[in-house]
Amino acid sequence: MANDQPRGEAANYYNMQQGSNAYGQPQYNQPQYEQPQHGQPQYGQPQYNQAGPPAPAPVSNYTNDYSNEKPMFNQAFKIEHPKYNDIWAGILFLTVFAGYVAVSGIAINGYASTKSFQGGSIYDSGSNVGLNTNTLILFVFCLCVAVVFSYVYVLLARQFPKQFIWITGILNIVFGLVTAIYMLSRHYYSGGIVYLIFVAFLIFAFISWIPRIPFSALMLKTAVDVSKTYGHVYLVSALGGLCATALAAWYSVTLVAVYAKWSPGQNPACAEGAGGCSTSKVTGLIVFITFAMYWISEWLKNTIHTTISGVYGSWYFHPHNLPKGATRGSLRRALTYSFGSISFGSLLVAIINFLRQLCSVARQNEAAQGNMVGVVMFWILGCFIGILDWAVQFLNRYAFSYIALYGKSYLGAAKDTWSMIKQRGIDALVNECLIGPVLSMGATFVGYATSLLAYLYLVFTKPSYNTDGSYTPVVVAFAFLIGLQICNIFTTPLSSGIDTIFVATAWEPGALMQNHPELYDAMVRVYPQVQIAIHA
Repeated sequence: MANDQPRGEAANYYNMQQGSNAYGQPQYNQPQYEQPQHGQPQYGQPQYNQAGPPAPAPVSNYTNDYSNEKPMFNQAFKIEHPKYNDIWAGILFLTVFAGYVAVSGIAINGYASTKSFQGGSIYDSGSNVGLNTNTLILFVFCLCVAVVFSYVYVLLARQFPKQFIWITGILNIVFGLVTAIYMLSRHYYSGGIVYLIFVAFLIFAFISWIPRIPFSALMLKTAVDVSKTYGHVYLVSALGGLCATALAAWYSVTLVAVYAKWSPGQNPACAEGAGGCSTSKVTGLIVFITFAMYWISEWLKNTIHTTISGVYGSWYFHPHNLPKGATRGSLRRALTYSFGSISFGSLLVAIINFLRQLCSVARQNEAAQGNMVGVVMFWILGCFIGILDWAVQFLNRYAFSYIALYGKSYLGAAKDTWSMIKQRGIDALVNECLIGPVLSMGATFVGYATSLLAYLYLVFTKPSYNTDGSYTPVVVAFAFLIGLQICNIFTTPLSSGIDTIFVATAWEPGALMQNHPELYDAMVRVYPQVQIAIHA
């Protein structure tokens, strides 16, 4: 590896820096370099705080060691004073999880005790007071569709990374348009109009993204290539997908059981166990379990992200001597020292997504009642919530990648990472890369598929509880949620690698040029401004 040097345009810029050594770095056959201490010029560059106050530098916790003995992950990425961060968030998360388990257990017990009334298949239910076994079977179908589509989607990304972005955009537009047209043809105007608005936005967004596809395809191909060679990226993805499916199945059963147990009317389950059926109790419990489900699924997704970030960070800083147990070490850190921090960041996203879900249900109810003013108002509110969700998700991705490597409280990591990204100019690369939006479009596509399945199922099975169509918005919205969350978790490892590369480049741009000259050269070819972005 002694001759690994940047070529072409990259070499010109590379060799401009202090002769043949970029940023004053030794060649591979020279003594190893260490990350400079905070306040010192980095890699021969002027200090990045000349234009303002410095961003805190991470602890000098790695070196490039090309000896035969591989370091452990916790040795390669040391935390000088290991401690548990954001403990309050971790305790609150465990408390909410325990409450979810309690509500689920009581509801499922009440549902099981009146199984003959709720029915054992699609058509034999005697209940018309709320969701029943008919709906439970629907959610099972939704789970199967979500898992299959998500797996195929990830497989496409692995096999055809360059064509993946085009496939995603075209499938989203076509499928969304077909869904909208079908719903309008069935006179389900609220759902059809919403989907038409989504499709119009997707067409506009995709056209504006076309010039950025080459750079995005390069970053995706890099992430896929690394995942095939280092760590256990796809094992984590598969296990995470299975956990997401199990969580969605648990939530589906609990949702149906809450309706079956506490819906008022001629409901024998009201006399079983914790009785006292009322509409307000059903509403309150649905609100609680939906919020809990969002938080738990976000925590799962971010734990996977943090684990994968440890693998890609190891590859970025130690490509020639990957630390032993990188996947296990990163997972262990995520479940111990960083558990509270992950819970904190996931809580913020869960609150925002929960509010957006409420807004979606309210909009569909207004449309079902023919109140177009209410539809427009809730749609505008949903757009604002969506922008807020994007901003928090954007910050979370890079903060968790930083936490994976260096360990820190959530707010501290978010502040430091954002400051460094802006000061280093990496925000230009982040904005140029489309993988985050593309994967969101893919998850939306899976949500389209599950929500369309739910709608068709209600149309053809005609459950007794939905004779007036009042439950259609609720069931369709929850089916969309199931598909969206499962696909988000399946695709997390794809985006995690790219996010980690950006964060690591923000902290150590010289390591990209020295350790991965081929990648740097390719980045310059498809996006020449990368030289300015990295060295701004």
